[in-house]
Amino acid sequence: MDDLKRHIREIPDFPKPGILFYDITTLLKNPQALRLALDRFAGLFAGHEIDKVVGIESRGFLFGLQLAYQLGVGFVPVRKPGKLPAQTVSQSYELEYGSDRLEMHRDAVAEGERVLIVDDLVATGGTARATAELVRACGADVAGLGFVVELTFLEGRKRLAGYDVQSLIRY
Repeated sequence: MDDLKRHIREIPDFPKPGILFYDITTLLKNPQALRLALDRFAGLFAGHEIDKVVGIESRGFLFGLQLAYQLGVGFVPVRKPGKLPAQTVSQSYELEYGSDRLEMHRDAVAEGERVLIVDDLVATGGTARATAELVRACGADVAGLGFVVELTFLEGRKRLAGYDVQSLIRY
């Protein structure tokens, strides 16, 4: 974990005062660190039966698509409203100040499929929980949730109780 952690840049007071931002772009630009992260990520779920990987906009796309390739399964993007062209299902979720909404194509996952949900970071778990609800609304099962970075002090795992949650780096 620490060998990957050293590739995450910490930026104080971004996007607002008092927030410490964990920047993954420094990991992404280093080919050895990126390969190590992707290989470890795939290893976390190698024993799971997975039919699709769902990536959460937008950094979840970076890791989710590669994991889908490595696992030999399809990839599904979950996006902000109005970005997908076909019929969608949507789910609202609460933010620290307000709410937001996510959408997925209605036909992106099928009943009974086993889905791995991927994002770069889990904080409070709200976005991941909303994505899990989208997957379940389409009749698919959540096989697990994977994150590059987990902010343990925000207790996102509590919101994701009942799911297999894995992360590469924990703060």
